[in-house]
Amino acid sequence: MTMIQTRDGTHLRVKTLGEGRPVVMIHGWPLSANSWDPVMIALAENGYRAIAYDRRGFGRSDQPPRGYEYDTFTDDLADVMEATGATDDVALVGFSMGGGEVARYMSRHGGRGVSQAVLISSVVPYMLQTDDNPKGVPDRVFQEMTEGMKNDFRKFFTGFFKEFYGVGLLSHPVSDEELRWAWQTTMQAGQYATLQAAAAFAYTDFRPDLPHFRVPTLVIHGTADATVPIEATGRVVAAQVPSADLVEYEGEPHGVFATQTQRLSEDLITFLSGGKIEARQGMIDALTADTLAMGTL
Repeated sequence: MTMIQTRDGTHLRVKTLGEGRPVVMIHGWPLSANSWDPVMIALAENGYRAIAYDRRGFGRSDQPPRGYEYDTFTDDLADVMEATGATDDVALVGFSMGGGEVARYMSRHGGRGVSQAVLISSVVPYMLQTDDNPKGVPDRVFQEMTEGMKNDFRKFFTGFFKEFYGVGLLSHPVSDEELRWAWQTTMQAGQYATLQAAAAFAYTDFRPDLPHFRVPTLVIHGTADATVPIEATGRVVAAQVPSADLVEYEGEPHGVFATQTQRLSEDLITFLSGGKIEARQGMIDALTADTLAMGTL
């Protein structure tokens, strides 16, 4: 683990594993780079150099009073890439909120040094329901989230992570320990940073960034994702980005890095090596899928 300083003086915690072609991994809200650990190990064991960092305000990075919008988040990504020497033949991998940094990097920084992109359970291209984005999430949901975090920050995330991982009456795809880790990791983040980052992913429109995806792009998304609905995100990217291929994880919730760790690692490695990912039949029955699909965000 090391700390790097961004262009505005913020210090970010960065971790690397392995040697070889760089794969830069951007975590989701409200977690940290540690969410990537099992996937980083798999990448390192297969000849890649995995690089992950804690977003400003989260994990063990600084919690500055400003910079919680995507232009700054993306400048942070560019600074991490420069500091770690990930400047050529880079694969960018963004989970959930992290997909926004990937999209904005492709436009704001011209995709410099990037040869492949991966969006996993990503918020791209636009989360908010509007007249021209009818399949998005209603604004009242984001307002309720904000109120929940303001009223009882710690209690809010107890419920949030059950939906995040698809935990329901008939389904428990992750352990209690995984849920506890996610909650504890979130408590490392600043409340202000968490609120500001939530507003960023809820209200940032990445549709203008889509034409800048000019490299092979893999989109992975669970069909039962109640946190970031696939109809408004993954399927739209696949339809509008000519270089994108969509792999749907049938019946899977949002947090596929934990619920489908091995499959996700294998699919990433296949894509990075230029292979074709085979479609798989989901192993979840319709009743469980319906249970996972309950809820909104």
